[in-house]
Amino acid sequence: MPGYHPQDIEQKWQNFWHNHHTFQADNQSKKPHYYVLDMFPYPSGAGLHVGHPLGYIASDIVSRYKRLQGFNVLHPMGFDSFGLPAEQYAIQTGQHPALTTEKNIDTYIRQLNSLGFSYDWSREVRTSDPSYYKWTQWIFIQLFNSWYNLAADRAESIDTLIAQFEQNGTTGIQAAGDDEERPSFTAEQWQAKSEAERMAALLPYRLAYQSDTYVNWCAQLGTVLSNDEVKDGLSERGGYPVERRLMPQWNLRITAYADRLLQGLDTIDWPEPIKEMQRNWIGRSIGAEVAFPLATAQDQTIKVYTTRVDTIYGVTFLVLAPEHELVAQLTTPEQQQAVQDYIDAAKRRSERDRMADVKTVSGVFTGSYCLNPINGEPVPIWLADYVLAGYGTGAVMAVPSGDQRDYLFAKHFNLPIVPVLDTQQIDQEADNTKEGHYINSELINGLTYKDATTKLIAALEEKGLGKGKVNYRIRDAIFGRQRYWGEPIPIYYKDGTAYPLPESELPLVLPEIDEYKPTETGEPPLGRAKDWKYEGKYEYELSTMPGWAGSSWYYLRYMDPTNDGRFVGKEAEAYWHNVDLYMGGAEHATGHLLYSRFWYLFLKDLGLVSAGEPFQKLINQGMILGRSNFVYRINGTNTFVTLGKRKEHETTALHVDVSIVDNDVLDMEAFKKWRPDYANAEFIPEDDGRYVCGWEVEKMSKGKFNVVNPDALISQFGADALRLYEMFLGPLEQFKPWNTSGMSGVSGFLKKLWRLFHPEDGALAVTDEAPTPQELKALHKAIRKAEEDIEKFSFNTSVSTFMICVNELTTLRCHKRAVLEPLLLIVSPYAPHLAEELWQELGHEAGTVSYARFPEFKEEYLVEDSVNYPVAVNGKVREQLQFPATATAKEIEAAVLGSDFLARFGEGKPAKKVIVVPGRMVNVVV
Repeated sequence: MPGYHPQDIEQKWQNFWHNHHTFQADNQSKKPHYYVLDMFPYPSGAGLHVGHPLGYIASDIVSRYKRLQGFNVLHPMGFDSFGLPAEQYAIQTGQHPALTTEKNIDTYIRQLNSLGFSYDWSREVRTSDPSYYKWTQWIFIQLFNSWYNLAADRAESIDTLIAQFEQNGTTGIQAAGDDEERPSFTAEQWQAKSEAERMAALLPYRLAYQSDTYVNWCAQLGTVLSNDEVKDGLSERGGYPVERRLMPQWNLRITAYADRLLQGLDTIDWPEPIKEMQRNWIGRSIGAEVAFPLATAQDQTIKVYTTRVDTIYGVTFLVLAPEHELVAQLTTPEQQQAVQDYIDAAKRRSERDRMADVKTVSGVFTGSYCLNPINGEPVPIWLADYVLAGYGTGAVMAVPSGDQRDYLFAKHFNLPIVPVLDTQQIDQEADNTKEGHYINSELINGLTYKDATTKLIAALEEKGLGKGKVNYRIRDAIFGRQRYWGEPIPIYYKDGTAYPLPESELPLVLPEIDEYKPTETGEPPLGRAKDWKYEGKYEYELSTMPGWAGSSWYYLRYMDPTNDGRFVGKEAEAYWHNVDLYMGGAEHATGHLLYSRFWYLFLKDLGLVSAGEPFQKLINQGMILGRSNFVYRINGTNTFVTLGKRKEHETTALHVDVSIVDNDVLDMEAFKKWRPDYANAEFIPEDDGRYVCGWEVEKMSKGKFNVVNPDALISQFGADALRLYEMFLGPLEQFKPWNTSGMSGVSGFLKKLWRLFHPEDGALAVTDEAPTPQELKALHKAIRKAEEDIEKFSFNTSVSTFMICVNELTTLRCHKRAVLEPLLLIVSPYAPHLAEELWQELGHEAGTVSYARFPEFKEEYLVEDSVNYPVAVNGKVREQLQFPATATAKEIEAAVLGSDFLARFGEGKPAKKVIVVPGRMVNVVV
């Protein structure tokens, strides 16, 4: 075959791998096993751009390397195929989301295969496939039928709770959740309850439960949005207004697992920033729950949680969330309009915006007061949107001397600021020190922090107005979306009471509907389904599950994707155990990664999984940034001036499609054809006639016209070149700018590698001659570095090593099998198509390079027989002399002085001293 033409070989080997099931993993292999997983993609209509495959290439290199090391490798791929974008497209076009999703998946599979990934496609899963979401629904039912027993520190069947109710009523029950939501009753009272009353009593204990919850409601989209989907009070998709609304929602009790989720972080090999994000999100704190009696009704209290009960004498006002349940009761007639206006404004801001906005001070006085539970002093009650109803109790005791936000609030509204420690400096800002002795704090004056805290908690407990408590920032996960394109929640309602579907009735399949938007009466889209009822008479739940439901356990389904009788078979789960290497983006730290760990711990409590955590090692790949190009239009004209002359005119910089720019030089004719409004464009070019564009590195997006389609690069340079180049750009975890012009260098390297086998692009010319020491040295340096780099996930330096090795072997004119065959194996994880082709040409069975053995590094080939020493006179190097590698310093000194070196370079002066640095240099001092 004359010359290296990747287009001729890559499709050939992709077809071979597909037809021969080359990468199909075995659930019963005697080899050691290794499970490599990519965070599976949502199949958007735009397909892949060159930034998307970065992590996929890295995980594929590891997968191929592990196979070469003798591992049975599971490397699957699937699709997170439910989601809002497909539904919005369906609303606009009337086309069923399944059709667009299927089309998008086909594009993704084609693109993924074109990059030569070694996926076991026999295990593909799609979250929108009923055979898959049957088991998502099954897991939900297990959550519904479970409670968290704090005494055993694990989830248990709801039947064990019922048994305790039958025996002792609620006495002695220790359950995760809010005890205040659960009425007390005796065993006799339990026996007297009707079926509906029993179901209502059990609901607040279940791990999947319904409650009125504040959510981000977007009327135009007709659905609840997560905090991630809201920005500045508008939906991220469409830019529609979003307001906070109290709605009945399904929730999952992730809070029950808060401590275990924290503890588990110490057992896994994850990036420390991700662990820290999860720790902060869970937000464990030790403090006290304090009850402030209302001034007008002292049998009623407002509860707050604080980690600084020691500052209670510094409380000068109480702040409630605008959504707090007591707001209506507390608002006096004089304040009613001001309070309502403030509540309306707060509804239009997302929780994230309210928490993040630390500069704006806003609030409104309710007109009412409560009492400080320690000294009985009246405390005014205010509303402020920086307090959230779903966090803690929805109320904060404000201590402006110790908290900066309270300090700014007090300054803004002219409220008192009382210092409570003799060390506080509060002239300019709050001081949250714990050092010093307490002042203005009758009961604890003169005490230090630890003693004061202990004394105050004891006093509160004695009064029945407080207690020490461990608290968590994390909240239970809202598990309902008012959408169509998601997993139906397997619940039906009998006389208003929620019941789970019998497991034998699963899956509950999405019904056909006429439109994909909410009904005219405001029900979710599933309300449009005709005759969609359980047993023909009971209403189904009309909400669907959130996008993260199916992705919280997909890694388990890959182990056993066709099992009809179990979500994963016992033997398959016991074999693969958990994911050895998980590759994906850091943006999922507090979403998918946290929920997946929660579901896994729950399944472990049921005895259904065997490891401690789902993902043992996590790597976050960085982002490949786009290199945008700009043209400069002279204001008020259709004339574009080149970069070098733009300062001579008043111009506006406009993004231009990078596909019509080569090395920052614009194809002016292609630009005119790019968009109709540029058809008559005129140009003021450089003096040499070129139009040079400006450039900037920024996130790849279609709006910036800097998206680079991998299809075009594969067509021009080949998939192996694209794989190598993405790895060569820089360390995997870092952000890296894309520059297509760099592809030619990597493409040139692959051609150079080809020519070691095919000199002058002619016939195969590999010989069986014995290699020279220099050739073996070049090879084994590369073997050692390649092995070390993959184990450290340092892929960019491996690519450099390959280039150096090929250059050295080219200089040595090496065409020897004993060198080139091992070289091919270490390169094969990076450039698998080229490796397969040359491996077959070397006489091996087709397709076997993937399961050959990674070459063994041998130190002996790097040991030098002789060493070149720079020899200097008074520090100035004069020449290089060669000595045996085993020569001692005395032997080298004698040899230098016995030679004519001093006669030639010593200017007739005798040697005063000879300094020998072994293996490095010789310096003669004259």
